[in-house]
Amino acid sequence: QVQVVESGGDLVQPGGSLRLSCTVSKALFAVFNMGWYRQAPEKQRELVASITARSRTNYSDSVKGRFTISRDNAKNTVYLQMNNLKPEDTAVYYCNAVFGVGDYWGRGTQVTVSS
Repeated sequence: QVQVVESGGDLVQPGGSLRLSCTVSKALFAVFNMGWYRQAPEKQRELVASITARSRTNYSDSVKGRFTISRDNAKNTVYLQMNNLKPEDTAVYYCNAVFGVGDYWGRGTQVTVSS
């Protein structure tokens, strides 16, 4: 059984920064393609950023230039560094791990951007 656990969500002021972490309980973490998604109230879940097993990254237009996704295979962890946060970034952030037919989700971590 693969477990995906997010952490790092918090309340932050506009313009502030946060770093989210996602740890996967799988020895072969390096083969997983990883993604960060978010879901705001009454909105659909959307892809924020992704990183392949070969560390190729992709970002949504709304976060490009402000967010950075990275991975540390030695720690089975993927990170989302979020800078210059805006109120519209407020959402529950979910981590997703995919390999073959396996598609695993965490329970999410709340990010609130407000003054």
